[in-house]
Amino acid sequence: MDPDRHAEHAAAFTQNADEYAAVRPGYPDAAVDLLVPPDAHDVLDLAAGTGKLTAALVARGLHVVAVEPADGMRRELVARLPQVEVHDGTAESVPLPDASVDAVTVAQAWHWFDEPAAAAEVARVLRPGGTLGIVWNDRDEDVPWVGAYGALLHEAAGPQLARGTHPTPGPAFTDVLRTDVRWDHVLTPEDLVRLAGTRSYALILPADERAALLDRVRELVTTHPDLAGRASVPVPYVTRVYTARRR
Repeated sequence: MDPDRHAEHAAAFTQNADEYAAVRPGYPDAAVDLLVPPDAHDVLDLAAGTGKLTAALVARGLHVVAVEPADGMRRELVARLPQVEVHDGTAESVPLPDASVDAVTVAQAWHWFDEPAAAAEVARVLRPGGTLGIVWNDRDEDVPWVGAYGALLHEAAGPQLARGTHPTPGPAFTDVLRTDVRWDHVLTPEDLVRLAGTRSYALILPADERAALLDRVRELVTTHPDLAGRASVPVPYVTRVYTARRR
């Protein structure tokens, strides 16, 4: 994806932050266990969005600082988690002091960063021996109906930015490890349609094309043999967790 197109997709998240918060999945406990070591206290949730992961970190009694560049996302985060210290900032310019946190988490966002610049900033704010934890939720498209759902989105979107991304945080980090966690996120059929509408590529489509895409998704989730007539649907996810240690 060219840089201008990449920026357009990233900027799309200033829209519909309430929808994002309502229907995007959170992160299973097993994944959060991997992201933050048990002896951590001060955690930076970088590109925190609407606070999907932030909430799980706060629930563990951690001192969490959130950094998020999109105004709409940040407003939603503050409304949901008023006790959290929230900053306007980017992965490439983090508004925190050197060696100020034990762990940095990045949920569903590393692929939007300038990786070398972001890795350098993460290394700067981490204490020696601190942990970088990166996580993505991927739908399990080996399940037939999920594959059909994904095919509709891929047709509209082209290549998926996050899928297949393997972070390479650079020489400041060691012990890079990937762990997969499988789980289900339960939604209603209409929420599956809303979920499709929160993707960056759907947000930037012209209104008529966006409506047509969502109509195709609605037809699938109401007529597919595995979904028709169901009041709720378990959406299978494979959550990819990457961890690395600051040297």
